[in-house]
Amino acid sequence: MARITAGVATSHIPLLGVAVDQGKTRDDYFGPIFKGYDWTKEWEKAQKPDVVILVYNDHASAFDMKIVPTFAIGCAEHYKPADEGWGPRPVPDIEGHADLGWHIAQSLILDEFDMTIINEMDLDHGLTVPLSLMFGTPEAWPVKVIPVAVNVVTYPVPSGNRCWALGEAIKRAVETYPEDLNVQIWGTGGMSHQLQGTRAGLINAEWDNRFLDAMIGDTDAARWIPHIEYLRETGSEGIEMVMWLIMRGALGKETRCLHRHYYAACSNTAVGHLVLEPVQPDAEEIS
Repeated sequence: MARITAGVATSHIPLLGVAVDQGKTRDDYFGPIFKGYDWTKEWEKAQKPDVVILVYNDHASAFDMKIVPTFAIGCAEHYKPADEGWGPRPVPDIEGHADLGWHIAQSLILDEFDMTIINEMDLDHGLTVPLSLMFGTPEAWPVKVIPVAVNVVTYPVPSGNRCWALGEAIKRAVETYPEDLNVQIWGTGGMSHQLQGTRAGLINAEWDNRFLDAMIGDTDAARWIPHIEYLRETGSEGIEMVMWLIMRGALGKETRCLHRHYYAACSNTAVGHLVLEPVQPDAEEIS
């Protein structure tokens, strides 16, 4: 059967995509940021995942105020990078895994999650920047991708608990897919940042690192963080971190940290990155 073997979390800052596209990843400004992803690039080469379930938020590229799905899943075979106002990023098209996507969609809906099913959409920096951070600049992405879009732009947004529960449901869905697939799940967005208003430029490194701590081990404390805490402590855009909870929920009761990176600041945003693996229960616990 298919199995989720690892979870990856990362910021998806659009400026990092610009740095990749312009070949600036090793200059004085961007070098320390991208150095934190070197370990993961080599690890991904060794892991060779078949599919990545990539949790991200759209930035008014595929969705606008006419349609605001809380949770949407892409079930297409193929996606193109979005034109976000200055032309699409010069990155490969994204290949989907329609069979697994439809299987997950059916399982989630029968599990009482009201998913919006998308069969055609372009994918913006929220999804393409994480691919660049993990895989660099290949001629073709080495994995198939199932996009899971979450509304964290327009209130009301889903609670942390609901996001964690969605991750648990995705885990159940993947484990009932009969093909032997190595699946990873990525949660993107954040960390603390605010792009407008009197608090523009806010970064809360102490809170960010407590959140990183909460992704590791057997705690589920992060699923209960209320929206108001994200807004108060991490700025108006810090709410994106609820998408990390989908990744964490899909890894099961306990995780082990393989790699951790935090850097502040890239532009006016904190960069956070984790690589986690699920800790499997031993035989005595199963029995």
